[in-house]
Amino acid sequence: MPSSASTSHQQLPYPDLTAASQAVQTKEASPVELTRVCLERIERLNPKVNAFITVTADEALEEASKAEAEIKRGEWKGPLHGMPLAVKDLIETAGVKTTAASKVLANNVPKEDAEVIRRLRSAGAVMLGKLNLHEFAYGGSGVIGAYGPARNPWNLEHITGGSSSGSAAAVAAGLCYGAIGTDTAGSIRLPSAYCNLTGLKPSFGLVSTRGVLPLSWSLDHVGPMASTAADCALMLQAIAHYDAKDINCQKFPPVYYPSAMREPTTSLRVGIAKEFFQDVDAEITKAVEAAIELIKKLVTSVSDISLSTDVDRTVLRCEPFAYHQTYMAEHENDYDPETLRRIRSGSDVTAGDYIHRYRELLSQRRDIAKLFNRVDLIITPTTPVPPPTFAEVTKNPADLRPKELIMLRNTRPFNIYGLPSITVPCGFTKSGLPIGMQIAGASGAEGSVLSLAGAYQQETNWHTKRPDLG
Repeated sequence: MPSSASTSHQQLPYPDLTAASQAVQTKEASPVELTRVCLERIERLNPKVNAFITVTADEALEEASKAEAEIKRGEWKGPLHGMPLAVKDLIETAGVKTTAASKVLANNVPKEDAEVIRRLRSAGAVMLGKLNLHEFAYGGSGVIGAYGPARNPWNLEHITGGSSSGSAAAVAAGLCYGAIGTDTAGSIRLPSAYCNLTGLKPSFGLVSTRGVLPLSWSLDHVGPMASTAADCALMLQAIAHYDAKDINCQKFPPVYYPSAMREPTTSLRVGIAKEFFQDVDAEITKAVEAAIELIKKLVTSVSDISLSTDVDRTVLRCEPFAYHQTYMAEHENDYDPETLRRIRSGSDVTAGDYIHRYRELLSQRRDIAKLFNRVDLIITPTTPVPPPTFAEVTKNPADLRPKELIMLRNTRPFNIYGLPSITVPCGFTKSGLPIGMQIAGASGAEGSVLSLAGAYQQETNWHTKRPDLG
């Protein structure tokens, strides 16, 4: 067994959550060793990638020691027991600052854990700290925030995508074994794709959002970001429970996701949403089409389907404006000017407009179910464009939001529909930047989504590639 953090760095499974969990169960590694390795890497690499806003090193080591003692006594709580994880800094944590990467909440210390944190703690996870993000999660680039932007571990001159920018950077840089992100228009899947990770947006209402600072109540999702679909399944199993105190939480049939993802894929019918391939970078198109050719060997059928990328954004404009009424009067000067502009863009939405569009959203969530009479899963490129440089997205401030909307074009519809969707690595550009493929399914079909993602990763090694940060 490794005797020091430096030795552990060479010998312990990293950053594979599933392998690390197995190593703890077989006593080849301990929670304390894993945590020390993570903290050493955070100290060494976080100055480069700026993934963490707050590191709770002392608390993490205490939790790891407690987990280690429990496991030695035979009180194993499951696969996440003793696993060092981190969470996006708009998820409330008792006694630890929750800032949403904004000066508005610079001194905000919640008294209670969000429900997702409570469930992770119940599963025995070790909390390493709070992760960077686009301010109040209102952006797909990750470049706006009070603590500076997280940087892409594959090329520090490029963005991670947002809004879960720190979550993606932390996992990709090996600073933690998995992270929790949030997704309102693509904020788990976009940065996961840009950082060569697997990121899952669950079905709307599967994971409680109680205690998560909202961007848009009707569109917000909480989900895992990790190296593999298997890792995401372990994390989802811990957090996917009905929460009666969350009005958006729904009861779904019970599923054990780590087993569900091992189900055969040979009976699955896959639809290719061709509209999502329009105006897509040529290298991304080539990589995703190659992945589809492989998937044809894993499923019963692959056929083209019609599904539009065009969705209305009225609800997403209106709900942040409603939420931020609490803060804007007193903290107007504490917001980044661009964040404030985006929030205020919802001020011209009338009550009638909002009600009409909200009812339309509910109708779309019902109607989309008809599509799954023909297919079980939908495949698209995760993003139309590779991760741009910071210089490209900040050169002209007026162009930032339009560029973000392009980056989020392929992910946003699945928030409107409330469908589970995952991004998996499927290649790299010639310049060495990651490419992601998106797999979506019917509401509640996380098992099928994970099974195809896992089967694809069994046949490929894109997800095993790691950036070189020294």
